[in-house]
Amino acid sequence: MDLIQSIKNLFKRGGYALAGLELKTLNDHPKINIDPKELARIKSSFSEYRGDHPQIEYFNSQGKLEKRDYMYINMMKLSAELLSGLVFNEQCEINISANKAEGTGTDSLSDAHKFIEHVFEHNDFKKNLMRYLEPTFATGGLTVRPYVNHDNGEIEFSWALADAFYPLRSNSNGISEGVMIFTTTKMKEKKTIYYTLLEFHEWKNDKYIVKNELYKSSNASEIGKETLLSEIYDEMEETAEINGLSRPNFNYLKPAGFNNISPLSPLGLGITDNSKPTLRKINNTYDQFNWEIEMGQRTVFVNDSVLQTMPAENGKPPKQVFDPKVNVYKSMRMSDKEKAIVDVTGDIRTQQYIAAINQSLKTLEMQLQLSVGTFSFDGKSVKTATEIVSENSLTYRTRNNHVNEVEKFIKGLIVSVLELAKFTNLKEGKRLYTGEIPSFEHIGVDFDDGIFTDKEAQLNFYGKAKSLGFIPAVEAIQRVFKVPKEVAEDWVRQMEAEQFAMDPMEIANRSSQSMFGNSE
Repeated sequence: MDLIQSIKNLFKRGGYALAGLELKTLNDHPKINIDPKELARIKSSFSEYRGDHPQIEYFNSQGKLEKRDYMYINMMKLSAELLSGLVFNEQCEINISANKAEGTGTDSLSDAHKFIEHVFEHNDFKKNLMRYLEPTFATGGLTVRPYVNHDNGEIEFSWALADAFYPLRSNSNGISEGVMIFTTTKMKEKKTIYYTLLEFHEWKNDKYIVKNELYKSSNASEIGKETLLSEIYDEMEETAEINGLSRPNFNYLKPAGFNNISPLSPLGLGITDNSKPTLRKINNTYDQFNWEIEMGQRTVFVNDSVLQTMPAENGKPPKQVFDPKVNVYKSMRMSDKEKAIVDVTGDIRTQQYIAAINQSLKTLEMQLQLSVGTFSFDGKSVKTATEIVSENSLTYRTRNNHVNEVEKFIKGLIVSVLELAKFTNLKEGKRLYTGEIPSFEHIGVDFDDGIFTDKEAQLNFYGKAKSLGFIPAVEAIQRVFKVPKEVAEDWVRQMEAEQFAMDPMEIANRSSQSMFGNSE
């Protein structure tokens, strides 16, 4: 850092100390106005997703207040895990293709396809999306922003969950402006300092503006006071302008469905946000079941006349015991006419608890729009159905609703990556990408439907339909292999060329020409 920049930073530091913003919460910022109920809902969802439950307090038989751990089934995580696995996996294929340029036989978007393949491979995109989809379905949102790493000249991704992105401006088409939140800590003089970076994404006419603000606090529950970016991020600029973008640089994904809890909010709901009472009922029943097991050990009362007298240490009175190796016997004064040993152990209501939990799981299936039998409890753990193969099943239809949201998200991210690469200059003056920007229609995302569909049956069905003239070959290929129209048309041309090469007359003509040469 040169002398002039050091002097500038000194004046800036003084300016921040006098006039910098000081925020206790995000809503204290003049640009941010989020419904506090939405903030509380998202915070509560993350708490339940982590499995944060307070200990249970109770009075024991002697009237003493005791505490114990709360036993629960994390159905929020299990439901999100199931649905994320059904929606997306690494078998998903992404294709970018356009009509072949006339006379060239080349695809005008082949460079875009190769570039996106490289970017996604570099960022391990498919594996990361699989990982992030689970908390997305659980808590209601995911934001991904591409950026250029000038150290290696690669485009990389920043990922933000539901509690790290909030909208600034939105309409029926989506969120156009927003703020991403990144937190980090730093030890200073044996104290933990909490830093919060607010990254504002806004439009000013046709220019896309990214503004960074850094705050620090010694209190983890507060945002803190504005400070210099250089305290944490040495080379980060306060403001960056990007020209030529047609859409926001960030891409926001939310689960399918309407936010009925906060109808005016553009934020998404977690898939279980409308099922909180059912989740509590499942957890409470499971907790009671485990406590009954804990308290249900065998208990036997014995007449004190059959007890042995054990000498005590330290001069204390001797104790009477039945058998010092076991803890199921308790002494009780009885008459000589009564039984010397009485078993008072109660039966554990195992079947009743299992039935109650399974009934609540059926309610949860209905609320999540999943097929009957998706979840079942066997007394030890919750099982999930693995043989979900019907295209007519409720789970399949629900899954398709979420697939549509993920597909739009992936297409938007592809366009954002290519636009950023095309309009960003590296240090050498080169641009990462100079080709065309595809439209959504030129991007194909083939989600693996193997768990739902029988590919062989599907191939036979469309094959017969094509043979009977009920469907064009291009349409049949699209439906079976889930590829864009341009790719299907290219396949048809290749098949026609192969069939022409195998035609008997053509083979005979080539054989004749090889023997006698071309006729004049």
